[in-house]
Amino acid sequence: MSAQADSLKSIFFALGANFAIALAKTAGAVLTGSSSMLAEAIHSYADCGNQALLIWGLREAKRSPTADHPLGFGKAIYFWSFIVALMLFSMGGLFSIYEGLHKLGQPEPVKHAWVAVAILAFGVLAESISLWGCLREIDKDRGDRNLWQWFRTTRQSELLVVLGEDLAALGGLATALCFILLSMASGDPMWDAVGSIAIGALLVVVAIFVGVEVKALLVGQSAEPQVLARMRAHLLAQPDVDSIYSLLTQQLGSEVMVAVKARMRPLATDVALVEAINRVECGLREQFPQVRWIFFEPDLHD
Repeated sequence: MSAQADSLKSIFFALGANFAIALAKTAGAVLTGSSSMLAEAIHSYADCGNQALLIWGLREAKRSPTADHPLGFGKAIYFWSFIVALMLFSMGGLFSIYEGLHKLGQPEPVKHAWVAVAILAFGVLAESISLWGCLREIDKDRGDRNLWQWFRTTRQSELLVVLGEDLAALGGLATALCFILLSMASGDPMWDAVGSIAIGALLVVVAIFVGVEVKALLVGQSAEPQVLARMRAHLLAQPDVDSIYSLLTQQLGSEVMVAVKARMRPLATDVALVEAINRVECGLREQFPQVRWIFFEPDLHD
């Protein structure tokens, strides 16, 4: 990685954009009576709450280890990221589907439709800026991976959630805009209700994808595959290490726990062996600053 991605910066980008959009959508929904606009307003307020939860999660993850939690609280961000995925599914997706089905049974004409179009166009612009900020931070982390590969392998759950929210929000806005224009062109308010259902379906799909990835982190995952490969290569390059029997890692938020079982090169005394292990551990921490805990076991066989 050429630089460390700043998850908090991406969250604040998204929070500012979503709050401005939520206010505009609320005014638009009241003025126009659009169910797609109302669904989008609820979605934006839910996103604001989601970003507040992510900020809380990042803060909790930085708590110092205790006797009950000797490895710290780094995985707390995974819990809050999973809660955000559930909120995106329920408050965003399911509510939008419900609102659309309700209006489908009792369609109402969209009032002041051009106001709705203007607000949605503003929303597309604001969400595009938020997505740009998120992608800029992701580019610092993903290296030569494409965006889908990064999504499947990243250990930064909060950045993953912000990306999912931004994509869902931008897709939802574009969908609402298309269906309101279709409703205006056809004179049939049914299309506005269909738009709300389509937005809900989009949010549900994104929430499921995000939830699956965060669940894997919550259960427990190693460091990213490319980081693991670099760690192994670094250890094998050390003059004190003869071979690596096993290298296990656990991602704990922004920090990593490492367990190494290795064959060390012959040394004259046990003191020399301890000093060699200390040198290897120190070098690993210098090369990989995210490593906080190292458990090193020298052995003669696997």
